[in-house]
Amino acid sequence: MPYDYRPFEYTAPAGLTAPEPRHKVVIVGAGPIGVAMALELANHGIPSVVLDDNNVVSVGSRAICWSKRSLEILDRLGVGDKSVEKGVTWKVGRTFHRDTEVFNFDLLPEAGHKMPAFVNLQQYYVEEYLVEAALANEMIDLRFKNKVVTVHQDADEARVDIETPDGIYSLTCDYLIACDGARSPVRHMMGLDFDGELFEERFLIADIEMTADTPSERWFWFEPTFHPGQSALLHKQPDNIYRIDLQLGWDTDPEEEKQPEKVIPRIEKVVGHSDFRLDWVSVYTFQCRRLKNFVHDRVLFVGDSAHVVSPFGARGGNGGLQDVDNLGWKLAAVLEGRADRDLLATYDTERTYGSDENIMNSTRSTRFMTPADGAERLFRDQVLALASKAPFARSWVNSGRLSVPCVYPANGPDAPSLPKGTRPGAVAADAPLDNGWLLGALGGKVTVLALGCDAPQVDGAEVLSVPLTDTIRARYLGEASQAVYLIRPDQVVAARWLSPDANAILREIETMWKGK
Repeated sequence: MPYDYRPFEYTAPAGLTAPEPRHKVVIVGAGPIGVAMALELANHGIPSVVLDDNNVVSVGSRAICWSKRSLEILDRLGVGDKSVEKGVTWKVGRTFHRDTEVFNFDLLPEAGHKMPAFVNLQQYYVEEYLVEAALANEMIDLRFKNKVVTVHQDADEARVDIETPDGIYSLTCDYLIACDGARSPVRHMMGLDFDGELFEERFLIADIEMTADTPSERWFWFEPTFHPGQSALLHKQPDNIYRIDLQLGWDTDPEEEKQPEKVIPRIEKVVGHSDFRLDWVSVYTFQCRRLKNFVHDRVLFVGDSAHVVSPFGARGGNGGLQDVDNLGWKLAAVLEGRADRDLLATYDTERTYGSDENIMNSTRSTRFMTPADGAERLFRDQVLALASKAPFARSWVNSGRLSVPCVYPANGPDAPSLPKGTRPGAVAADAPLDNGWLLGALGGKVTVLALGCDAPQVDGAEVLSVPLTDTIRARYLGEASQAVYLIRPDQVVAARWLSPDANAILREIETMWKGK
């Protein structure tokens, strides 16, 4: 059954009849990133107004691959379990050259995590779940059919003028967050543009509904026999919907390629029959670009409004949720007076770093999939030929390195003898507890995690001691008998020591709030 695009209710805003008091935060865009931003701020006690020029969820599946880290963030926002339950869980990817499998991978070979490696779930479902959670949250004022038409700011506040079916009104706020997508009107109103690379290549996305007995895996082909000389991708989604991506070439006409009479014969060659329904079609161009800075005084850019990448590797929506994860606690601390505005500079520093890592991986994947004539194509073709015979070459085959959270550059104290995977700058690794999961217990506060020892009470932090299971030992202690970890509100490791030291922990907490 096709997805039921039910419109959300429009209500005439109070600002049409009388000026509204200044808001703490106004968010532009009610896609998954904008609504997630509002929910994350609400988790930290910060109310917000969310403005969107539309009144339905996104049309078409769009972002479908939600990584383990994204699912952990969505879990904190109250929609993780629902997303996993509805989605298609997978962790295995297979890459083919023509009809021969040359490489496969397992994204989560170990047990002991609440969330799976990846879930395929259409963006419209994720948006629906997030909007439902936001509408039920008293701290979020979600306004549909409210189109931002101008943006202004000064040293003390930002202001937006908003067009509605009933007229135009204005809002002022301490901070404006632009979550309005790759074509961000806010970005254009401010005269900002992306730096980066636009690739001369086009891909067709087609969602089809069909009944098929295929495993829940990611399949990618180089030069398949059903689409000679190009590449193709197949993903399984809920409701018997399958995502098919087909490389088209730069010289194709995007509007012509979206026509059913052009699309259906291509899909018939992929699936080998015509027993399917065309659900959604789009043609896109590869881009790997970002704003130079994500923080512009009182205006902050999050998600696709700040950065765009080629879709192979699932780095768009997942990267946006990592922006939300990073910004929420910092902006809350600034608004509550627990930190000065220097802390927001670390959002810019860390997330431009994360964006650059995503762009680097996405660019490498794009160049491998669509090599330029000459040395690039020779290398790609030789790697594919070699991979079918030599196991060592298979890891060179690049059909999209899948999204994982970056490890931020960190200056915090470290005990390097502890496991590398939980070093400062890395997201804390999940592990099962008797009464739940470690990431759930870490919550959204600064936490001192004591393992195998008693941690001192320090101002401004929660203390959490957990039993030393085999999984906890492997991920956090290695060969050590004890350790103390300082965990940020976004579940990123800030520092770690082999033994507790109240003064050292307190100094590091103070440094964190200063944005150092």
